[in-house]
Amino acid sequence: MPQPRKNQISLIDTPYYHCVSRCVRRSFLCGEDSFTGQSFEHRRAWVEKRLLFLASVFAIDICAYAVMSNHTHVVLCVDKETADSWSMTEVIRRWHQLYQGTLLSQQYHKGEPLSDAELVSLEQTVTIYRQRLYDISWLMRNLNEHIAREANKEDDCTGRFWEGRFKSQALLDESALVACMAYVDLNPIRANMDSTPETSKHTSIQRRIHALIKGEQPRTLMRFVGNHKKDMPKGIAYSLIDYCELIERTGKCIRQDKAGHIKPQHSSILNSLGLNTEQWLTLTTEFEQHFYTAVGSEHMLQQFKQHTKHQRIRGMAKARALLQHA
Repeated sequence: MPQPRKNQISLIDTPYYHCVSRCVRRSFLCGEDSFTGQSFEHRRAWVEKRLLFLASVFAIDICAYAVMSNHTHVVLCVDKETADSWSMTEVIRRWHQLYQGTLLSQQYHKGEPLSDAELVSLEQTVTIYRQRLYDISWLMRNLNEHIAREANKEDDCTGRFWEGRFKSQALLDESALVACMAYVDLNPIRANMDSTPETSKHTSIQRRIHALIKGEQPRTLMRFVGNHKKDMPKGIAYSLIDYCELIERTGKCIRQDKAGHIKPQHSSILNSLGLNTEQWLTLTTEFEQHFYTAVGSEHMLQQFKQHTKHQRIRGMAKARALLQHA
């Protein structure tokens, strides 16, 4: 039985979440329908463009994403602290990029004077807007509704385009986060849609590699901020170069026509995470098969279970086998 969203999201435990949305009926998000021969490849750009736009509006960063033929993967990081720091003006400005708002919010945005009572009412509304702007459900809802409208318009039909709910997995520690990002980035290679990370269109890894070639990092994605040290800035606590090299080597291991091998001593990330090659390859090829609502060490899963009031959490045995230090 599906869990309520409040039992899947716990910002006390982690800001990181893996979300998956899948199409229904014979709907194709993108790619080519083998039954009709019609191509929907252009829709991949729709999803990518909308997702990156929403990241500029919400207080939610994108760590990884991949747009597949009938589903999308995205790894998100909720930044509640930033949302809490926004002024009323900033919250309204952002909300109006997505929705019409209320008559009071429109008047305030235009600089028109409001009475004390109207300001109190508006403050209550802005509190709701602020909470929604760091809410994963609202981001995914906006993304999926936008794409569904465009696809149904193109297909000249009505009705559901997506499954009723998107799947959400809480990523409770660094091993879970990095493994899930790699799993998402390598989706096109596992599906034989592309042969290398740098040629995987409409993925975060291609965007990161192309930026890295220029000595930069994509502004639209959460930054890699280097290895662990004191006073770490906001971002993913590893080197972008190390991550891209690890993804490239892992991709070669996944492809049968490429010779590839990874040793923890040859990867600073695997060495830091304490994972061996077998654990890593299992995680990056079978992540969704072994974990459900949450992913992390056994200790982190127990904490998540208590905070979300689950009676039990599936995946404890796999956490011991795949996420404990080798």
